[in-house]
Amino acid sequence: MKTDIEIAQECKLKPITEIAERVGVPDEYFEQYGKYKAKVDYNLLGTSKSKNGKLVLVTAMTPTPAGEGKTTTTIGLADGLSRIGKNVVVALREPSLGPVFGVKGGAAGGGYAQVVPMEDINLHFTGDFHAIGAANNLLAAMIDNHIYQGNALGIDPRRITWRRCVDMNDRQLRYVVDGLGGRVNGVPREDGYDITVASEIMAIFCLASSVDDLKARLARIIVGYTYDEKPVTAGDLKAVGAMTALLKDAIKPNLVQTLEGTPAFVHGGPFANIAHGCNSVMATRMAMHLGDYAVTEAGFGADLGAEKFLDIKCRTAGLTPSAVVMVATIRALKMHGGLLKTQLGEENLEALEKGIPNLLRHVSNIKNVYKLPSVVAVNRFPTDTDAEIELIIKRCRELGVNVVLSTVWADGGRGGEELAREVVRLCEEEKGDFTYSYEDEMSLKEKIAAVVKKVYGGDGVNYLPSAEKQIAQLEALGFGGCPVCLAKTQYSFSDDPTRLGAPNGFTVTVKNVKISAGAGFVVVLTGDIMTMPGLPKIPAAERIDVDSTGKISGLF
Repeated sequence: MKTDIEIAQECKLKPITEIAERVGVPDEYFEQYGKYKAKVDYNLLGTSKSKNGKLVLVTAMTPTPAGEGKTTTTIGLADGLSRIGKNVVVALREPSLGPVFGVKGGAAGGGYAQVVPMEDINLHFTGDFHAIGAANNLLAAMIDNHIYQGNALGIDPRRITWRRCVDMNDRQLRYVVDGLGGRVNGVPREDGYDITVASEIMAIFCLASSVDDLKARLARIIVGYTYDEKPVTAGDLKAVGAMTALLKDAIKPNLVQTLEGTPAFVHGGPFANIAHGCNSVMATRMAMHLGDYAVTEAGFGADLGAEKFLDIKCRTAGLTPSAVVMVATIRALKMHGGLLKTQLGEENLEALEKGIPNLLRHVSNIKNVYKLPSVVAVNRFPTDTDAEIELIIKRCRELGVNVVLSTVWADGGRGGEELAREVVRLCEEEKGDFTYSYEDEMSLKEKIAAVVKKVYGGDGVNYLPSAEKQIAQLEALGFGGCPVCLAKTQYSFSDDPTRLGAPNGFTVTVKNVKISAGAGFVVVLTGDIMTMPGLPKIPAAERIDVDSTGKISGLF
């Protein structure tokens, strides 16, 4: 069996100029990065020739080690839409180097449903993440330099909330002490690093609608507090112009292609368990601008990525999806039913029956909380039996939702044609009544409770005393009207990763609450969420190599 990278390397790519011509990108907005990558100037969005294509969100059941194939389905669906004659553009996130070298390997789809050039996309690509990290760390350097040079703003070094970042899983950097070595080397203080995708700069980057909006958001970043507890912003430090200069090219969406030549924007990449988990607003709007259908995805399960896509990204950008695709596998559902990964190859209707409620809760949320039309896409494996498939179809039909089998990993766009036809039907015939899970005027606690009860299926929320105090302070500072971005485990509806399926009778514990004023949302930390992952015992990096011709191997 060929690996993903072998399949990608055997593909004959079209020149990126041909892809740009296919979707009608004028030359004056097109910036080529080699033969197969380009950036498209965001100013194209201000031109009058807009299709305002239908927006399709791809999300998934709660993830398991068995894998669900959400990105693969997103790409295969787009190729399927193209095969049935639709003008379609994909919008995806850029992979972070942390997972590429850590647990997951590459993240550009799989099998015969990939975006290419796969190696470039998974590694440095066009340098966007480096620019984001540089802007983040420039701000950190200016904070410490301000204190060293006399601290005119009266920043309390013990209350600096801005951390440095690096796009790598490195647990050693979670907590550090810096400024050591005597007076000329800075002011000693406790500090730490986040992974770049967890930086507020990444969240801002993906929500900004223009350069002016980017600058305004950067200026609002709160980096810490003064001795008399007043917030200090990046604007106060006069850092905004230089940060924007570092980001001015990065914010232009990156244009690539699928294995079948479907145009794809790959731009931005915040994690969905610790951030909002969606590609950039600019890339999504660009896909809608150039295509009749824009297919995008949100990270992890629908309780994280889809909730944040709908409650944060759509609210901020004024987007309304036309349809939602819910990705599932029978193997993953059987894991939610209590089976081990080694037991998934045999038919087991009892375990499947126990695991299906996980899928059904996600589907019900899309239909009954957000009021959007949806379809379940089951990624079929050779070990799946007809009886197991019939059981899923029956249970979903009881909710009024169709199930379509997908074989895009093995068959590419051909395996996504049936799914494509159902998506077109939903977009053309089913009219949703898109509704958020909470309203702007609700208090922060009411918003948090709405997500926990309506989306997670929990009974309520417990707050540590520190979180209670933080919420009161944020509301006093005028941030009560912001959306909430709940950070929790991706492996369960609850904040306990061991509670699989569709658990009931649980409460979510909020440990910490902080403002991302530039991004425009309040981050709510639950469970044991960390913003700097570590590498596993055997990292994926050990399998990656380059031969004498420069050909990369082992990248998934």
